[in-house]
Amino acid sequence: MLSEIDRHLLDRCLQRKPRAWEDFVDRFLGLVIHVIQHTAQSRSVRLSPELRDDLVADVFLAFLDNDFAALRHFKGKCSLAAYLTVVARRVVVHSLMQRKAPAATLGEAAAQAVEAASGKRTDEERLISRDEAERLLSLLESQEAAVVRMYHLEEKTYQEISQATGIPVNSIGPILSRARSKMRRLSPA
Repeated sequence: MLSEIDRHLLDRCLQRKPRAWEDFVDRFLGLVIHVIQHTAQSRSVRLSPELRDDLVADVFLAFLDNDFAALRHFKGKCSLAAYLTVVARRVVVHSLMQRKAPAATLGEAAAQAVEAASGKRTDEERLISRDEAERLLSLLESQEAAVVRMYHLEEKTYQEISQATGIPVNSIGPILSRARSKMRRLSPA
């Protein structure tokens, strides 16, 4: 599954050949940016240009870390792009969790507006935000609401949601996407 071009590029990087790293970055920068945008969107994170650039740097630093350890662990059983996608997504999720990036997850948009107006959230404001989230969840079908609640409020992974609900892992993302669209349509602007 590993193309000859990618095999050669990987070998050059691991041997620290001149221009190898620059060629690697040129080849996979678009992929990394796509993974970052998709991961941020799937987690309802607003992605500023600065945050995107920071995440790009985090991903490429992860590839370089420990003398290219991530690249050295590649077994060639899939395409290099597929492997890098998985590694990049893990790095992005980890970085977002560490940064506690401003997110517009369920009910947080309203909470952020209240915070911006007052500077601090009171218990009453947190309750209003939670009530709005619960109101939006009540407008969804039970399966959609359960998936949204587990993903956004309980911060479960797709795998954990699949195990808890019996829904195939590859169906979780589309369910979340449809539910978010419904909530946007039903939420007062």
